[in-house]
Amino acid sequence: MRIAHTIDELAPHTGGVLIPTMGALHPGHLLLVEAARKYADEHSGIPVVVSVFVNPTQFNEQLDFDTYPKRLDQDARACANAGATCVFAPSVPTMYPTDDPVPVPPLPQVASSPMLEDHHRPGHFPGVCQVCKRLFDLCKPSATIFGEKDWQQLSCIRAMCAQLDLPIDVIGHPTIREPDGVAMSSRNLNLTTAQRKQAVGIVRGLIEAGQHANPADAERAGRDTAESHGVRMEYLAVRDASTLLAPKPDEPARVLAAGRLGDVRLIDNAPWPNFSLDAPDAHLE
Repeated sequence: MRIAHTIDELAPHTGGVLIPTMGALHPGHLLLVEAARKYADEHSGIPVVVSVFVNPTQFNEQLDFDTYPKRLDQDARACANAGATCVFAPSVPTMYPTDDPVPVPPLPQVASSPMLEDHHRPGHFPGVCQVCKRLFDLCKPSATIFGEKDWQQLSCIRAMCAQLDLPIDVIGHPTIREPDGVAMSSRNLNLTTAQRKQAVGIVRGLIEAGQHANPADAERAGRDTAESHGVRMEYLAVRDASTLLAPKPDEPARVLAAGRLGDVRLIDNAPWPNFSLDAPDAHLE
């Protein structure tokens, strides 16, 4: 496996499967790499590229950017073991050259209207679209894999690729969870021992919401459950799985949540209703 820091070093590994990350990889990320390896082997052995770039344009809080874990050597070894062909770890000037500004693509409606992450993290999705479009231009992937933990981001990337007519297969991979159900996240590393125990409140809130057939009742019960564990909830909302607007009868829906424990912000989501950690899509480690 190669580590590429420049566009020239990346060039021999373009045209394959891209897994965009900001590093601090956990087992959930590595399952994405393994899924990409399987996809690549089924498509003539195309390259598997994992990008590791902590993107400054998608952080709306400087503290979140400053404290985001950075450990490239450890991440690269893990990627090699999981089947990656190349880790692309560019510098900020490589991604955003001052002499050739990188434009922000038009923002899809799913990233600007739902009043979820778009409301609580202003500027986040313009940064996500900008960095992903830049990575797509450099890596030229035929497919890209994103985890479903950030459902709105996955929906945004799918919509952006459709909007720009990009020939990229955008694949969602089910959320990988710790044994207690907490979604794996690089930000979990910043939780204290006590906060890590409280974090289970978010997934328990999703489960509780799934026991109610009425969206308003589901949201109220789910939020109360999460907050009873000490999580400061920003939202817990039942939405249409595609548009992330109000749910429609007989159409797939998701319950999405975001909350804080101290300075650490966590997100999660699940199918609605009737989500259970015993369900096949729970993906517990």
